[in-house]
Amino acid sequence: MTEAEGPPVPLPDRRAAGERLAERLLSYRDQDPVVLALPRGGVPVAFEIAVRLGAPLDVLIVRKVRAPGNPEYGLGAVVEGGSRFLDEPRIRAAGHTVRDLGPTIAREAAEVERRAREFRAGHAPVDLRNRTVILVDDGVATGGTVLAALHAVRARQPRRIVLALGVAPPDTVATLRPEVDDLVVLLTPATFFAVGEWYHQFSQVSDEEVRRLLDRSRTPPATSSR
Repeated sequence: MTEAEGPPVPLPDRRAAGERLAERLLSYRDQDPVVLALPRGGVPVAFEIAVRLGAPLDVLIVRKVRAPGNPEYGLGAVVEGGSRFLDEPRIRAAGHTVRDLGPTIAREAAEVERRAREFRAGHAPVDLRNRTVILVDDGVATGGTVLAALHAVRARQPRRIVLALGVAPPDTVATLRPEVDDLVVLLTPATFFAVGEWYHQFSQVSDEEVRRLLDRSRTPPATSSR
C-alpha cells in the first residue's frame, strides 16, 4: 500500500509521517497490535502510530556489521537477543571471512544490548507472541537492517507482521514486501539518495528523545475529573 500516484512531496517531519501512517493502519487497531520502532529515527514515527492505535510501543535494537576499514559497506546486522544476520556472499566479495568479523560482531552485539538496557530502563520487552506487530522506521535505503529486524521479529512468533515506513525506493519495497504480511509506505521515489532528502525537517533523534517517548508511551493518559 503506497501513497497516491504523482510526483512525491517530502514529508514535513517524523511526527507527520507517523500521523499519516497511523491513518493507514487504523484497520489494525482491534487486532491487539504492538508497535515496534527501529531507533533512533523510527521512534518518533512509531510513537504517533502507537498513540492513535492505543497500542504498546517498544523498540528493537539492530546494528549494522560494517566492513573493516570501510564503515559505509554493510555486511550484515546483529539484533538484540543474540540474533545475527550476515551476508556471506557480500562478505566474501569484500575479501573477508565470517571469522575475520568476529571482533566487529562482538562489539556491535555488546552495543545492541547496552542500548536495549538503556532505552527500556528496566522494563521487559513486549511479548510479540500471537500479536500483530507493526515494525516502524522513518525510512530505509537498501533494507538490509530492516530485513534483519524482520527475521528477528518472526522468530518471536507474532501472528502477523506489518512494516510501516516513511520512505523507501521502489526496489527496496519490492525486496521487503514478500517478507511481511502487509507493507505501508508513504513515499516511494524513483530517484533516491538518502532518507533525509524526503523530509523537510530531519534532525538527528537523540537517545534522550527516544527514552522520553518510550516513557510517555508507558504512562496512561490522564483522565479529567468530573
